[in-house]
Amino acid sequence: MASSDTDAAHGLLNAAAVRARAHEMLDLALAGRIDGWRVDLERLPETARFVAGVIRDQYPDLKVPFHARWRHFVFGGRDLWADLAAGAAFKDADDRARTAFDLAIVSVLLDAGSGPGWRYRDAASGIEAARSEGLALASLRMFQAGAFSNAADQPLRADAAELATLSPTELADGFQVTTDNPLAGLDGRAALLNRLGDQAVARPDLFALRDSPRPGGLYDAITARAIDGRLAAPVILEVLLEALGPVWQDRLSLGGVDLGDTWRHPAMQRGDATDGLVPIHKLSQWLSYSLVEPLMAAGLQVTDLDGLTGLAEYRNGGLFLDMGVVALADPTDAAKPWSVSDPLIVAWRSMTVALLDRIAPLVRAELGVTPDQMPLASVLEGGTWAAGRRVAATKREGGGPPLTILSDGTVF
Repeated sequence: MASSDTDAAHGLLNAAAVRARAHEMLDLALAGRIDGWRVDLERLPETARFVAGVIRDQYPDLKVPFHARWRHFVFGGRDLWADLAAGAAFKDADDRARTAFDLAIVSVLLDAGSGPGWRYRDAASGIEAARSEGLALASLRMFQAGAFSNAADQPLRADAAELATLSPTELADGFQVTTDNPLAGLDGRAALLNRLGDQAVARPDLFALRDSPRPGGLYDAITARAIDGRLAAPVILEVLLEALGPVWQDRLSLGGVDLGDTWRHPAMQRGDATDGLVPIHKLSQWLSYSLVEPLMAAGLQVTDLDGLTGLAEYRNGGLFLDMGVVALADPTDAAKPWSVSDPLIVAWRSMTVALLDRIAPLVRAELGVTPDQMPLASVLEGGTWAAGRRVAATKREGGGPPLTILSDGTVF
């Protein structure tokens, strides 16, 4: 039984499982079988036109980069990561890629919603930023200062020992957190990095093929899966889900396997051990997209980018809710606080993945581009994430999410 449960668990740790169950969730909602939600696909074309307009505004040449953490290091056309990397003395392309992995992994894990009141003020550049951009900038500056390194002469790295002992106070200092500048989920963010450090030590086969334990060791683990210099993007996610599964606290497990961003919903009926389970893996997929560019820069050809799914976070989910594609069956639910594990939120997030698959071809048709010219990663960037932020700003002061989610800083 344990072996079959383990096999069943691994069957949920991939993008194909996320996509399949998301489309099933949407189909159930369309049939009126998902409590709390109504779906109106007739609103999807108008939403696609809105997204296409946002893409045209931001990228008139329609050359949209991938949705990745690297975009958040660019301010006013200045790429702060590129500036930092240009001044570093990397041994070779692999060394540079490991450094990029260190930064991306730590920065993405710190990227959950900041809350409406937090901002970061960068003394070096004069930039002031909030939300994802502010979190990116703060993490970049901590990385640059060697806050995650255990080697004084090598600040640009994130070592397991430093991550495992990073305190909330140290993180608060780096992120300029005060009573007047509160950051949501501060303790949860620090604890997440602590568990990342512990996991890097526990799995040297994944984190330390050629170096001391560090997130950047995953570069070696992932490139080892390449065939003739080609790597399918879903493989990145599969390695990350194996490597990072234990870092998520108080999550479900099956057959001794940590399931990460997987939740229960009663409508997802199965005749096996995965009954009721809905995999989403938002942060891990966001991280997968963010690792594509370092891999490509190191000479790998990354294929099947659309094998990854869209991201079930509050910008994309908020786009569909604010545009009326999905609607709460009881409008008063919008005023209630919700746990990330509540079936209403699980269904919303899962349906978001399926709706992103449905809207992407409509957006491309509006713009006259092909999937090769604008993969899903670019539709997200150009795109649904930006459109979700834009419409939120017109709906709510401060542009926050349409639902109040109780989070520890590791989901939203």
